[in-house]
Formats: sequence, structure tokens, C-alpha cells
Amino acid sequence: MQNSPDTVALADPAQAARQEWMAVLAKASPARLAELLPKLPAHELLRAPEIGAVMVRGRVGGTGAPFNLGEMTVTRCSVKLAAGSVGHAFVQGRDKSHALRAALLDAMLQATGAAALEAEVLAPLRQEAKARRDLRAEKAAATRVEFFTLMRGEDK
Repeated sequence: MQNSPDTVALADPAQAARQEWMAVLAKASPARLAELLPKLPAHELLRAPEIGAVMVRGRVGGTGAPFNLGEMTVTRCSVKLAAGSVGHAFVQGRDKSHALRAALLDAMLQATGAAALEAEVLAPLRQEAKARRDLRAEKAAATRVEFFTLMRGEDK
């Protein structure tokens, strides 16, 4: 059995944790991220925020042959903190400050003091994302239709 990238990532807890917080930062609202990290720490831009496009691929039925679904606009950024840790970010859309803040937080979360950032920034973002998911699920559940069949006499 071959290892897929997903199974390799799960073998390393530190890498899995980083993937999780990078996903939270990428999906966060840019305005909320700016609220939670108003002051940017001293940093060096390794790759200034730049806008580009990536090809989004899909699979028929989730497991079938891959196909190109279309392009999506993304912004990427890489930074290095004065302490030496490097952070990267890819975010959907054209918001350069969102990519910069996400990359800075990625670098800061790899350095010392990550527990404080976890509580001050990531925990609220996770709670807000969970509330959005729950609201979406609640709205979808309200439209659910239950189908049932009645046994007719001639179907014996």
C-alpha cells in the first residue's frame, strides 16, 4: 500500500497541527484577522504578497478520474521573523493584507509563545468557523424532506 500525502501528514503531529492552523488562517475573515492581529511584528518579506491563480481540480463522485474544474484567484506571501522562523500563506482572493497576516501568524505559531497566540487568535477563529458551519448545517437541515412509501394493496 502506498502512502498518500494525507497519511504521511498524519504521521507527524507537528505537521498536522500546522496544516490545521494554516487552514484556519486561510479561511478566516480578513477583517477579523486584522482585528485579532492589529500590530504586525518586525519581519522580512521573503515573498511579498502577490496575486495569482491556481487550477482547481475535482473528481467525479469524489473518487473518480480527476478533471480541471476551473481557476481560482489566490494571494501568497512568505515572511521571516527577526527570531528566524519562516511563515507562508496562500489565501483565496486578492487581499494582500490577509496573506501577510496569515504568513506572519504561521511564523509566530512556530516560534516560542505559540500557546498565547493559540488562545488569543486561533481559538476565536475556530469557534467562529464552527458557528458558521453549524448555522449552514441548521439551514440545510430545515430544508430536508423525508420521503416514505406506503404499501399498496396490489403490491402483495
